[in-house]
Amino acid sequence: MSIRSDRWIRRMATEHGMIEPFVDRQVRDGAISYGLSSFGYDIRVGDEYKVFTDVHSVVVDPKNFDPRSFVDIKADHCIIPPHSFALAATMEYFRIPADTLVVCVGKSTYARCGIIVNVTPLEPEWCGHLTLEISNTTPLPAKIYSGEGLAQLLFFQGDEVPEVTYAMRQGKYQDQRGVTLPKP
Repeated sequence: MSIRSDRWIRRMATEHGMIEPFVDRQVRDGAISYGLSSFGYDIRVGDEYKVFTDVHSVVVDPKNFDPRSFVDIKADHCIIPPHSFALAATMEYFRIPADTLVVCVGKSTYARCGIIVNVTPLEPEWCGHLTLEISNTTPLPAKIYSGEGLAQLLFFQGDEVPEVTYAMRQGKYQDQRGVTLPKP
């Protein structure tokens, strides 16, 4: 298994639609950076959020999730309450090759502010908008900027295609669009 560079990522994105829309350079210009980097791709968060709330005093149960646990927000930014979290989807749509595993990690700009993005894999042959969990670990409200960088993807290409890919086993988050809540 080897980590893939910007050349491989650019080729896979432009020739095979691995990332759409694809930004072939690192964009900063007053924004939290996004786009192609040396050995990864900085993804952008969209403008739709589900912010965790205790308004209805529901139990958080991953096998029987109550959508009333969240308040929906559509805006150019999101304020996450202290010690809470939000779900958001990437602006980018992904089509992961069968021989590739992608790992999503948070950007240091947010981490240095106590805002953590859950580490998650994008499995071979998974496709969709990635739903991100954004945790505010601080005792203060935290601001997230829509349309700007939130996390980085690292691409690992295997020596062979796995026996069973995410698409083959019909994974429950295959081809998700927008913010997707937990599924049992």
